[in-house]
Amino acid sequence: MPLLRQLDPERAHNLSLKALRWGLVGTDNTPDDPCLSTQAFGRTLSNPIGLAAGFDKNAYAVTALGRLGFGFVEAGTVTPRPQPGNPQPRLFRLAEDNAVINRMGFNNQGLQAYLENLKQADKTRLVLGANVGINKDGADPERDYPALVKAVAPHADYITINISSPNTPGLRDLQSEERLAGILAGIDSPKPVYVKIAPDLSEEGQEAVIEVAIQHKVSGLIISNTTIARPDTLKSPLRREAGGLSGAPLFNASTAMLARAYRLAGQQLTFIGAGGVFTAEDALAKLLAGASLVQLYTGFAYQGPAMLPKLKHRLAALLKDRGFSTVSDAVGAGL
Repeated sequence: MPLLRQLDPERAHNLSLKALRWGLVGTDNTPDDPCLSTQAFGRTLSNPIGLAAGFDKNAYAVTALGRLGFGFVEAGTVTPRPQPGNPQPRLFRLAEDNAVINRMGFNNQGLQAYLENLKQADKTRLVLGANVGINKDGADPERDYPALVKAVAPHADYITINISSPNTPGLRDLQSEERLAGILAGIDSPKPVYVKIAPDLSEEGQEAVIEVAIQHKVSGLIISNTTIARPDTLKSPLRREAGGLSGAPLFNASTAMLARAYRLAGQQLTFIGAGGVFTAEDALAKLLAGASLVQLYTGFAYQGPAMLPKLKHRLAALLKDRGFSTVSDAVGAGL
C-alpha cells in the first residue's frame, strides 16, 4: 500500500486490479464470527461488509475480491456502450482528509465485456451485486435501465440503479419523483433491486425517492453516493477539484441521511450504508442508524485488504459488547 500511494491514483488503482486478477493478493480463509452472519439478497452472508461499486467497474477482478473476506461485492457502474469517461487527471487523493475526489465519468468497457466477466466469475463464495448506469451521450434512461437490469439479472444476486453519480451530466435529475417512477415502472427483475442516491438530496427529495421506491417494490436504497459539497474542515490543497467527494468527510452527512430514511421507511425498505467507513466503530454506527449492510470504498482504497479482518474482528466484539447476538439485532437500534 505505501508503494502504491507513491503512484498516480488512477494508475495505482489499475495496478491493484491487475494484482487481484493475477492472484497476487491472496485469500482470507479465516471463518467469520457467527454473530456477523446475516441474510440478504436471498443469500446467507458471512458478514455485512461489502465493497461498493466503482472499485471494479468492469467486474474484472470480482472473483479475487470475493476471496478477500467481503460479505458481498458490487461491480460497476456499467453502461450499455463502452465509454472512456472524463479527461485525466480525474482521481485525487486528499490524504490529509482520508478522502478522495473523483470525476471518472462512468469509464467502463460496456455491457458486453461486463457480462463476459460476470459469466467467468467463480460464484462459489461470491455474493455479487451489479451496478448499472447510462451513457453520457445518446441515453434514454427509461429504456436503458430496464434493459441493463434484464441483461445482468441472471449473473448477479442483486442489482443497483445508479442515478446519483455527480459526474454524468443530468444523471442526478433522475432522482426526481417523476423520472424515477418512469424508470422503475419499466423494470421487472427476478433479483432484488436497489437505488443508490446522493447525499446532497433535499429532505423533500429524499422523501419522494422513498415513496416511489416503496410504490414500485424496490428492495432498498444505498445511502449514499459521493457528495459535491466541500466541508470547511477539508485541509488538502486538492479540495477544490471538481467531482464527487468520498471518504471520512462524508461519514456524518451520509449517516444522518441513512437514519432519516430508516425513520421514514421502517421495515418497508432495506438500507445499505455507505460513506466514510474506515473502522468497525464506523460500521456499527451505520448499522445502528438503520443499515442492514455496510459498504466500503475509500477506506479500503487507503488501507487495503488488511483492513478487512481487523474491522470484522472488532465489529464482532462491539456487537457482543452492546448485547447484540446478530447483525440484524443492531439494525436501527441506535434510533
